[in-house]
Amino acid sequence: MKIVQVLPALEGGGVERGTLEIARALVATGHESIVISAGGAMVATLEGEGSRHVTMAIGEKSPMTFALVPKLAQWLDAERPDVMHVRSRMPGWICWYAWKSLDRPRRPRYVATLHGLHSVSIYSRIVTKAEHVIVVSDTAREYLEMNFPGKDPRLVHRIHRGVDRAQYPFGFRPSHEWLTAWHAEFPSLENKRLVTLPGRITRLKGHLDFADVMRAVKEEREDVVGLVVGGVDPSHTSYRDEIAERNPDLVFTGARSDLREILAMSAASVSFSIRPESFGRTVVESLSLGTPVLGYDHGGVGEILATVFPPGRIALGDQTGAVERLIALLDGELDEPIAAEHPFELDTMCRQTLELYETVCA
Repeated sequence: MKIVQVLPALEGGGVERGTLEIARALVATGHESIVISAGGAMVATLEGEGSRHVTMAIGEKSPMTFALVPKLAQWLDAERPDVMHVRSRMPGWICWYAWKSLDRPRRPRYVATLHGLHSVSIYSRIVTKAEHVIVVSDTAREYLEMNFPGKDPRLVHRIHRGVDRAQYPFGFRPSHEWLTAWHAEFPSLENKRLVTLPGRITRLKGHLDFADVMRAVKEEREDVVGLVVGGVDPSHTSYRDEIAERNPDLVFTGARSDLREILAMSAASVSFSIRPESFGRTVVESLSLGTPVLGYDHGGVGEILATVFPPGRIALGDQTGAVERLIALLDGELDEPIAAEHPFELDTMCRQTLELYETVCA
């Protein structure tokens, strides 16, 4: 098969990582893999692993982007891919108009993935125009059915995102060299028990709830430190300052490329997103390493915890419950283990996605 995936750019992020993972699986099984995007830091890795990249600024949210429709239609007609897999809304509109302009026998099969619980609007409805829709969780399926009804359920396919168990093995521990460098960078954290909130610093991630919870935990357990791992947009530094003022004991690391090691050495990680998310990649990564997670019981995070670590579920906004559960976890009073095996695996995601490609081609 010849498969083309389309997304705004390849700078980094969960959607981008998933794109490279499917591209890698396609190449490994002898298929032709192409990605269309505006480019970015991940292009070198993509091409180094055997895929082809086509540069097209297809994700810019501007009416001018629609000028790319004839160019994309011409490219599709010349390349004749078997499947066009679209992973974002703006590229979805460009791809749909280009796809519709082709004669039916010359159209590729059209697949789209619903990665997020977007605002309900005509703009977001574009995902339903694909012939087949992949949803990344039951939460995403319910969102689609509730807000954009009418799509034949047989054309909607739930394929969970997956973690690479080889990269995130259960019981993994950082190397001595990494630990030495970490303690040199953050000497105040040596001999402390870390509770980590991973994710970019935005209000949706619930950092203020985290600040309140960790302040209460600190009163009971002096050896515990709250760690915020994630970058902050230069235009939102005031929110970071607000978090620090709420709890001066929190430690901010900024954006990191060694989140695996940080999660592995943490006593626990948390997910306090105040709005439901379609999935929760860092939740799966943490649990796969064997690090317990406490998270608000809604959206994709609630789904993951219900399957892998049920004691980690906290009612939305229940800070008192979160404090009690976290102290119990730190004291070893939660005797239910993390499931070492779970369905949120990279191999499963890749296999199911390639099987879908084969089905729609047939």
